[in-house]
Amino acid sequence: MKDLPNGAPRTVPIQSATFSNPVNAEIRRAAATGIYDIRGGGAKRKVPHFDDLLFLGASISRYPLEGYREACDTSVTLGTRYAKTPIKLDIPITIAGMSFGALSGPAKEALGRGATLAGTSTTTGDGGMTQEERGHSKTLVYQYLPSRYGMNPDDLRKADAIEIVVGQGAKPGGGGMLLGQKITDRVAQMRNLPKGIDQRSACRHPDWTGPDDLEIKILELREITGWKVPIYIKIGGARPYFDTTLAVKAGADVVVLDGMQGGTAATQDVFIEHVGMPTLACIREAVRALEDLGMHREVQLIVSGGIRTGADVAKCMALGADAVSIGTAALIALGDNDPKWEDEYQKLGTTAGAYDDWHEGNDPAGISTQDPELASRLDPVEGGRRLNNYLKVMTLEAQTIARACGKNKLHNLEPEDLCALTMEAAAMAKVPLAGTDWWPGKPGTTF
Repeated sequence: MKDLPNGAPRTVPIQSATFSNPVNAEIRRAAATGIYDIRGGGAKRKVPHFDDLLFLGASISRYPLEGYREACDTSVTLGTRYAKTPIKLDIPITIAGMSFGALSGPAKEALGRGATLAGTSTTTGDGGMTQEERGHSKTLVYQYLPSRYGMNPDDLRKADAIEIVVGQGAKPGGGGMLLGQKITDRVAQMRNLPKGIDQRSACRHPDWTGPDDLEIKILELREITGWKVPIYIKIGGARPYFDTTLAVKAGADVVVLDGMQGGTAATQDVFIEHVGMPTLACIREAVRALEDLGMHREVQLIVSGGIRTGADVAKCMALGADAVSIGTAALIALGDNDPKWEDEYQKLGTTAGAYDDWHEGNDPAGISTQDPELASRLDPVEGGRRLNNYLKVMTLEAQTIARACGKNKLHNLEPEDLCALTMEAAAMAKVPLAGTDWWPGKPGTTF
């Protein structure tokens, strides 16, 4: 660069915040290909989340419990409303639905093994139930999705609970995708699809269109299973008050609420980033619906979407959830996006920690793939051990926080134990801004 005349100081080029490098790169990609971007995972944009909340530990005004010598119960029972055999779990951290097809066989087996070791449940996902998954999962939830891929009454009767999927946090209002390169002979046979052809699941169930029809569907499933197992309804985080209300009125035993940080095997990037609400914004509205119906704790609430640590678990409990569900975090525990595969991630044009092309089936870690050679890299026994370790740490972290707040049961945590660091988090969680007794929208206050 030439010197500026008259000794004028140089200016530093400024990148547009609106047209940033990632935005410009996407514009160029769209212009070159003429198709929208498909990827897996959850939202990457920063939104208010559990890190924006803090616990108010005990000191003089509250009495803490002593370390590991005083008990802190973590058990939870799901499906107490109508089911003859509710699910009893040792910990309130479950494994979310992720399909065989999206994930490899060893990955699904590892999830079952880890959940069983930890005393919790795992979930099938779209595409049906595999023998390995059922065999290694002490408690298995069977997802009943709009696609009906792999669905049959025999497998329904083998399940410990049934989860009717109405929506998903990463794509509320949208259907799933499984691209042809992941539809192998076995996946095709289970889903009754042609091998190697892209599969796009429907965005709504084919045999009901509203809450009245949903009630009939729930009764049908109860009859098939002899009223033995709990019926869950999974909703995407969009209108949690109304959706929770309608799910309860339709007869759900459990409501699963999935915020926008929840992951997916594959969908449009624009969907993941621009549809739905942050998990933090959904919980209190769902709890309010349950309270207004007089059903809080009778109908259990499971929260998912961006749960990573025991602190996140404890915060969900304090805001009124009965349990949480993890998906992306469980895959990371198994080895997803591990830096040890960095050279191979580089060959795919990405880097460890950013790999999200799960739909392409080239996962070096052997998790989101159907390639036999890649899938063989994941040892399901070792993967199950790692997942169990992770769940154990999350549970201990949550117990540590609960004891510090003077609680001998994780579910005794309450909003009064929390404060917020930002106005947005205070408004969403309806807990006071730190150092105040106020949050935006608090009843009885005016601006």
